[in-house]
Amino acid sequence: MSFTGRSAAVLSSVPLQMLFFLNGVYYGFYFLATLLMVIYKSQVLSYPDGNLALDLALLFIMAILEAIRLYLGVRGNLKEEEVSVGISLALTVGSMLLSVYFVVWQTYVLRADVIVGAVLLIIYGLEAILDVTAIAAFASAYA
Repeated sequence: MSFTGRSAAVLSSVPLQMLFFLNGVYYGFYFLATLLMVIYKSQVLSYPDGNLALDLALLFIMAILEAIRLYLGVRGNLKEEEVSVGISLALTVGSMLLSVYFVVWQTYVLRADVIVGAVLLIIYGLEAILDVTAIAAFASAYA
């Protein structure tokens, strides 16, 4: 059986795979910490009408986006598919924008919000760089 266009070398990125795992674990912490901080702020501070619902809705949208992004990224890296890693990279941009919202633009920003959000943004930045290198490796090998 002959595989056309595929090389025998393994091109999957181990550092990218490790970063996906780290991001999955850290995002669980981030989600719980942010949810608890939103609940705390809603009890201690007075939220304007509708802003609490907006913050919670964006947090849950971000969780769904993150699950899809991590699934496609892991799958694309292990199967060496440029399209899946590319979609994961595009979703990373959306996740980064939502992270920036929670660090800068949400109704009340605590110092803890800034710290956990900055760590998440650093992980996203590293993932984006490794996503691009993985896509380049896959595309050059299978072109």
